[in-house]
Amino acid sequence: MFKKIMASIGVGAAKVDTQLEKERFSAGEEVRGKVVMKGGNAEQQIDRINLFLMTEVVKEKDDRKVREEEIIHSFNITESFTLKEGEDKEIDFSFKLPLNTPASFGRLPIWFQTGLDIPMALDPQDRDFIHVDPSESVQTILTALQHELGFSLRKVEMEEARHRQIVQEFEFLPGGRFRGDLDELEVVFFPQEDGVELLLEVDRRAKGLGGLLAEALDADESHVRTRLTNADIAKGERAVASQLEQVIARFAN
Repeated sequence: MFKKIMASIGVGAAKVDTQLEKERFSAGEEVRGKVVMKGGNAEQQIDRINLFLMTEVVKEKDDRKVREEEIIHSFNITESFTLKEGEDKEIDFSFKLPLNTPASFGRLPIWFQTGLDIPMALDPQDRDFIHVDPSESVQTILTALQHELGFSLRKVEMEEARHRQIVQEFEFLPGGRFRGDLDELEVVFFPQEDGVELLLEVDRRAKGLGGLLAEALDADESHVRTRLTNADIAKGERAVASQLEQVIARFAN
């Protein structure tokens, strides 16, 4: 009885370690690994095991920028089971990393955090940092903007936009034919199975946090949505650059 009471308040709780097959992934790639558990000094009921994909997001609070940890995706590894006292248990898992997983640019941390749901207990936690490359489609567009159109990437940041939507915003300085026409170009990617939707601000006027997304649903002369299908992207960086150049040119000064 004493052991069961102690376990219920988190004393002698189970230990958990998530082991990934590798540490570097591309958005849309399959993630494989296993959760290794060690029972504590009493039998415990585990409601479920979750893996949370986490990052840091810039938010505006009281007119200042703050960074907060944010869950961007969650994955349920297993349903309810009992972990016996001192028991060693391993659970294999695999799932697809979503296409809209943010990419590891700059110092942006991205990690998996493991949680065991134990009734009335403290959740053991385990963090596994990973590196995420953009999907092949997004990388093609990034290369087209930089190598073909002359934009230089200045900053990439996770931000909270309208309706608490979390997005990864790319800020570029103009070069090439757009030098002098634009102060900067901001892009948000929305990857999909059949292509990539882009939200662009080609003449930034709002300088506060979330300038691009603050009015994203209220299109004006500086905001534009465009879409590239997989067929468009398959034509290569030069063809993608040509399409984007036409879109940006319509809104440049």
